[in-house]
Amino acid sequence: MALIPVELAGRSYEVHVGSGLVERAGELAKSFLRKAVVPVVADANAWAAHGERLTTALDSAGHSVALYEVPPGEGSKSWTELAKLTDWMLAQGVERGDHVLALGGGVVGDLTGFACSILKRGCGFVQIPTTLLAQVDSSVGGKTAINTAAGKNLIGAFHQPSLVLADTDCLATLPPRELRAGYAEVLKYGVLGDRKFFDWLGDNGQAVLSLDEATVEQAVATSVAAKARIVAEDERETSGTRALLNLGHTFGHALEAETGFSDRLLHGEGVALGMVLAARYSARRGEISDSNAEKVAAAVNDAGLPAAISTLGLTCSGRDLADHMLHDKKMDAGTLPFILLRSIGAAFLAKDVALEDVAEFLDEQLQAH
Repeated sequence: MALIPVELAGRSYEVHVGSGLVERAGELAKSFLRKAVVPVVADANAWAAHGERLTTALDSAGHSVALYEVPPGEGSKSWTELAKLTDWMLAQGVERGDHVLALGGGVVGDLTGFACSILKRGCGFVQIPTTLLAQVDSSVGGKTAINTAAGKNLIGAFHQPSLVLADTDCLATLPPRELRAGYAEVLKYGVLGDRKFFDWLGDNGQAVLSLDEATVEQAVATSVAAKARIVAEDERETSGTRALLNLGHTFGHALEAETGFSDRLLHGEGVALGMVLAARYSARRGEISDSNAEKVAAAVNDAGLPAAISTLGLTCSGRDLADHMLHDKKMDAGTLPFILLRSIGAAFLAKDVALEDVAEFLDEQLQAH
């Protein structure tokens, strides 16, 4: 098992990565469970797969479960579900000193974390992420949010968990497509800041996707450690450092919006294609070579992820996609910063990008085959 600290001023916490952590949840979260009945918010699919293990673990530590099931999918990150969940938490008598357990992927973690950030002006929560994407990304760092008609994650708060238990055994229950989507966020850490990790994934990526235990633990732990370093330096994304974690997301969120935030394009798939577009746009600007941009595309393609817009069958224009970016939460004084590449392993924040040029670039990509 790997143990990664997330060092924040006065609010540090630990991320445990490894096999069998759900079975140890009662023991590892003991100091955060004050009452006999523990409120657990779980994705319905995650509960079906892991609920019995978690219930047994809490029972062995002297606790029973009060369960709130969340319907699977991005649709649950909504005002409606937030209202239902907070009403349920109040009915359960959740107090400011209590902790709620979040079992599931990024949707459950985001929704539960946001609910906990506003309930009685803030209570605690413990993340038990069950997807690869949640284990390496959304469960760490304290970004919580819901979606609105205007865009993704536009209503939210920074609210750090008290503990994260990333049980790699949970990954065995994921559909292959969802596992690949999570792998996109693993690959992102190599592309944005760690060329050695990018090269290591070139040699070991298929072992990660095959869920070789030691390789998966190393990939998840390396990813979490990378995110922990960035979050410790720039928790609330004020210096620009944390913004680097958005590599692929500006392009990816526009594609997700165009496909209706649906199963047509999973979030991780959008990030993967967004990284390819960021790399190719960097090459178009002369920041990196075409060959390095295509190495990023090859790594994405080798993982079975979309590496070309043409695979989505879109009928929109580049201008349509660029217009979606106007709702991006990184907009500042009418300017949208883009995360681009100076090399593989060296991302940077570009504040001189014109959306008209991006629209023209996207038109070229839409027409490419």
